Amino acid sequence: MIDFLQRFGRGWINKVERLGRATVFLVHMLGALFSLLKRPSLLVKQLHANGVMTLSIVLVSGLFVGMVLALQAYNTLIDFGQENRVGTLVALTLVRELGPVVTGLLFAGRAGSAMTAEIGLMKATEQLSGLEMMAVDPYKRVFAPRFLAGFIALPMLAAMFSAVGVMGGHLVGVEVLGIDASAFWSQMQSATSFTSDVGNGLIKGLVFGFVVSWIAIFEGADCIPTSEGVSSATTRTVVYSSLAILGLDFLLTAVMF
Repeated sequence: MIDFLQRFGRGWINKVERLGRATVFLVHMLGALFSLLKRPSLLVKQLHANGVMTLSIVLVSGLFVGMVLALQAYNTLIDFGQENRVGTLVALTLVRELGPVVTGLLFAGRAGSAMTAEIGLMKATEQLSGLEMMAVDPYKRVFAPRFLAGFIALPMLAAMFSAVGVMGGHLVGVEVLGIDASAFWSQMQSATSFTSDVGNGLIKGLVFGFVVSWIAIFEGADCIPTSEGVSSATTRTVVYSSLAILGLDFLLTAVMF
């Protein structure tokens, strides 16, 4: 029993100690963001690697999610004679919830894991140590560009996910199921607020981008510099990021809507 309590307590102490290291890491990384003003090319390169290269999976997923939403909404609302409100349901569901949440999960699985693996490999091959030996700050050269790129890219990807999802809903609702196109768009326009719906959805994307990028970069920089260590860090990035997105989504939804 005493051994169990010792292991349990040691485990929690290690978690708290690691959270403290992650917080100090974040402060150093935020302080290094100003250096990007002198070298914006580093940010552009990471925006392409983490944003543009994630775009295809986001757009395809958004299209299918919008199509499924329209189909399910039509099958439910037609029993109440409200099938013209399919567009409203699709738009609100996408911009408020599924757009930022699903995009965040996709971003964590594709770009977040890639950032962790890349930085972990740089640590395992002593490239980060080499930068320090050449008086190059890894926070400015490696970490800060990836963090800012994730923070910027995720809300933009979420907006594109929602826009393509609405088009998918229109494709199924209007072109396949025969809902009146003017009713589809007018109902959607009258029920959707740019400030409270679209704006809050973008805020969720910013929060998710901040958290996912922080977790991904810290896990890569803090991993054990072996192939098994990099693999474990990549797995932790996806797990921690997914749980953080779902937990934060509940809190943000409770506050915003």
